Amino acid sequence: MNGSGNLMDFLDEPFPDVGTYEDFHTIDWLREKSRDTDRHRKITSKSKESIWEFVKSLLDAWSGWVVMLLIGLLSGTLAGVIDLAVDWMTDLKEGVCLSAFWYSHEQCCWTSNETTFDNRDKCPQWQTWSELMTGHTQGAGGYLLNYFLYIVWALFFSFLAVSLVRVFAPYACGSGIPEIKTILSGFIIRGYLGKWTLLIKTVTLVLAVSSGLSLGKEGPLVHVACCCGNLFCSLFSKYSKNEGKRREVLSAAAAAGVSVAFGAPIGGVLFSLEEVSYYFPLKTLWRSFFAALVAAFTLRSINPFGNSRLVLFYVEYHTPWYMAELVPFILLGVFGGLWGTLFIRGNIAWCRRRKTTQLGKYPVLEVIVVTGITAILAFPNPYTRRSTSELISELFNDCGALESSQLCDYVNDPNMTRPLDDIPDRPAGPGVYTALWQLALALIFKIIITIFTFGMKIPSGLFIPSMAVGAIAGRIVGIAVEQMAYHHHDWIIFKNWCRPGADCVTPGLYAMVGAAACLGGVTRMTVSLVVIMFELTGGLEYIVPLMAAAVTSKWVADAFGKEGIYEAHIQLNGYPFLDVKDEFTHRTLATDVMRPRRGEPPLAVLTQDSTTVEDVEALIKETDYNGFPVVVSRESERLIGFVQRRDLILAIKNARQKQDGVVSNSVVYFTEDAPQLPASNPQPLKLRRILNLSPFTVTDHTPMETVVDIFRKLGLRQCLKSSTFPISTVTHCCKRHDYDESGP
Repeated sequence: MNGSGNLMDFLDEPFPDVGTYEDFHTIDWLREKSRDTDRHRKITSKSKESIWEFVKSLLDAWSGWVVMLLIGLLSGTLAGVIDLAVDWMTDLKEGVCLSAFWYSHEQCCWTSNETTFDNRDKCPQWQTWSELMTGHTQGAGGYLLNYFLYIVWALFFSFLAVSLVRVFAPYACGSGIPEIKTILSGFIIRGYLGKWTLLIKTVTLVLAVSSGLSLGKEGPLVHVACCCGNLFCSLFSKYSKNEGKRREVLSAAAAAGVSVAFGAPIGGVLFSLEEVSYYFPLKTLWRSFFAALVAAFTLRSINPFGNSRLVLFYVEYHTPWYMAELVPFILLGVFGGLWGTLFIRGNIAWCRRRKTTQLGKYPVLEVIVVTGITAILAFPNPYTRRSTSELISELFNDCGALESSQLCDYVNDPNMTRPLDDIPDRPAGPGVYTALWQLALALIFKIIITIFTFGMKIPSGLFIPSMAVGAIAGRIVGIAVEQMAYHHHDWIIFKNWCRPGADCVTPGLYAMVGAAACLGGVTRMTVSLVVIMFELTGGLEYIVPLMAAAVTSKWVADAFGKEGIYEAHIQLNGYPFLDVKDEFTHRTLATDVMRPRRGEPPLAVLTQDSTTVEDVEALIKETDYNGFPVVVSRESERLIGFVQRRDLILAIKNARQKQDGVVSNSVVYFTEDAPQLPASNPQPLKLRRILNLSPFTVTDHTPMETVVDIFRKLGLRQCLKSSTFPISTVTHCCKRHDYDESGP
């Protein structure tokens, strides 16, 4: 039998785990693409055999759209539930609705017939804790009781959140976007998108946001949506058995996550394309758009914001912007870039300290301490006591005649007769000046506390806190420009576009531009940021100010460092990630960088027909390489193919169980026909089916810049260098992500 060539290749009968990847390893995009092409070819050929096979081929073709539909429905539903729960639990820290305890403050007073216009947020059905317990709302006693219970509720929510994360799902902490970026680039993190992570992340996200910490739910919603995508991938073998196809679904799920986070479906698609996705073919673009559409429609049906609109911060400004205002808009962009740089450096320094000191051993204590400090400092200031989303909404709003906010406490001129919806610029009243110093304190507080909050062992998003910092700074600048224009309308910069009694400056617009600038400075987004902002607010005609601020913010931030907060956290955690946006300047050749070099041990290789099972097992035990080149022989090291370490281990293990006669002395061969061996030799083992016969190769003199480009654009796991010298020269191997500008 040994020379007949009729030995069964046992891999003709598939067995579990061959072709899969171990945890914390990188997938081979080319192999996944090839496997999907083979699968599609088989389905196409079988579809001509019978009607049933044709129907199965149609179901396979439509399975992608079905997955997108399911992702959109589930992620939209979860986002709506999270929004409603956050509103209720945030208000629970201050009081309770007597008519229905599950109502938030706003919902409680909506249903009341005793609400007046001047006191829209006050009704008999809603009572603060001091009013409910003591019957008094005024005085130091009531204030201190509300203060104390506010802190107690905040500590309870955060303790529950960090405890659930630590006990049930450690991967549910943080934003999730750095890990999602890494996973979409081809890295395997098992359990990160699992069912338990989805459940715990959803619950603890509500608790973390409701605790009043300086964090948002928008980033974690991307993680939640990707968990939904991974869940539905397991229902279809087309995606569950192909890691490359699975990542196409996860890219679309990320778009759906941003869509429900902000009510911005188009911005969600662009965010996935610009910020998180590594491989984004055209069909993924279409499916991402469909998933984002379904998710946004589902969220709109739930109507968690209660305004019959999809957007989170709907604004309606009555005046256009003027060219002279580009100067303060650009200055806000500069502020956003500086804030982004400060935040990234401060947060990374704190997170590194957490990882390298005793602090990292006490995540629960850290969360409790930060929550306590946040609650103690936040309660006295009305702009930090409320939820961050409500704060941003108030800062974005224009001051109309029906507004009762302190920010709209202007001095009215009784002699001026103008329509109610066209309020002219007026001198600021005492309420505005009070609001200004409260906002200044809130700005300092948000800048400092956000640095220590992001990265704790609870779900924590960064979009809303960054926008809050920018919105506060923008509103302060907007009011300053407005009052300057009112009191000095004869200055040359105001004379052409600002006349007495005219409504020419909109402070809310400055808040919107500042929010975009700070978010851009932290994340380094540009196109998707602008689209998200105008979808978020409905301010379509203010794209140019948003673009000017976003570009300025990125330029300023890039002057201090190219990486955004997510890339910085990827580097901090040591994940293998080749950013497609980075530029590498290598002045070396492939032969200068790849291993082994002179004086180093020779490359570990397998021969095509002279290596025994014992030799293979010894090589696997002595090395930790993820794969081995297969060559003709030790004397003629001409490359035949490449075999993965995991596939070798599984193949030998299953061969010993299923194929009689396989022992340590059995010859392993990777050729079509068995080698000619004496009859006394044990039965050989054929492993040609696990051999990659077309590994990607480059020559000695390929520029290293080209090699890096090949790794990024093709998603290679390894690249082999076939020498241009005689065949006795050793073939070299380069591991993915295993080099820097100076070499491996």
